[in-house]
Amino acid sequence: MNSSVTKQPLISVIVPVYNIIPYLPRCVESLRTQTYENLEILLIDDGSTDETPALCDRLATEDERIRVFHKKNGGPSSARNFGLQQAGGEYVGFVDSDDYVDADMYERLYGAIEKTGMPVAQVGRDEIDKDGNILPNICEPVATEQVIPAEGFLKELLMHRGDCSFCTKLLRKDLFTIEQFPVGALNEDFHLLVKMLTREESAVPGIACIPGQAYHVFYRPDSNTRDKNRFSRVFADNIDNADMVLALVDKKYPELSEIAFRFGIFQRLDYLLHIPIAQMTGDNAFYRRVVRDLRHGWWRAMKNPWLTKKNKCYHTLFAIAPKGIRVLHKKLKHIE
Repeated sequence: MNSSVTKQPLISVIVPVYNIIPYLPRCVESLRTQTYENLEILLIDDGSTDETPALCDRLATEDERIRVFHKKNGGPSSARNFGLQQAGGEYVGFVDSDDYVDADMYERLYGAIEKTGMPVAQVGRDEIDKDGNILPNICEPVATEQVIPAEGFLKELLMHRGDCSFCTKLLRKDLFTIEQFPVGALNEDFHLLVKMLTREESAVPGIACIPGQAYHVFYRPDSNTRDKNRFSRVFADNIDNADMVLALVDKKYPELSEIAFRFGIFQRLDYLLHIPIAQMTGDNAFYRRVVRDLRHGWWRAMKNPWLTKKNKCYHTLFAIAPKGIRVLHKKLKHIE
């Protein structure tokens, strides 16, 4: 490794791995060929039950920068946190093992951090299906390089326009000293990023955003993040996160309180629009809680400037007769 490379800060890229043989080589190759050379690749085998552990070990023989760790299965957050404990870099990035990145992604992200002095940089992402088709944008990337202050970035998240994924970001490792990824949560990126943006100590003042889509999400209908069997936990986590962010915003950025309240309404309506009708019963405690929340928050919602007339109509109807409205949902789609 030449002297100019060793002068670069070390970047640790953490890759949680679980039963991912068909896709891992592509992922690792996209990291090995980074134009930013002073990086280490941490493959965290999270208790795989197939031949993935052996594949990880073989890949490590091809590049001295690859370090492999085998651990008991604990889920993605557990694997990421384990990787943070092993990471030797001043900066850290995260890549899902079925995704891949452009060759200059980490060079560009570090360049944005160096230029702006921000502790976090972000680039855009796209989503690609098994046939190579690019799916509609999850989040629109910025058109020009810019720093978005913490309050503005949080607002974008709450308006469903921002990107909470840690995979599109490069972060100073010391940001994880206070707290790490919540183990067992299903929307762990949103949870931790909101905490980083709102906490009193060592808060992220802003995020340096660069144009382009350098992170490529491989869409697998059977992947963990799209498992329909996790319905109840996903929506419970989303609503709990909405309540958390409202409490944090009320304290740190009270001017965003009504936007945060709107975010919570959206999470509850999303739940009621997707819960199987058979589960909309009096013995479903979480369902009762969601309906009760809508009823208790009705007056505040009617005065909320960030909710459209259509939003308020949905809120009112679901607060009054949620089960009946689900049956008529197709007609409600035409209400303005």
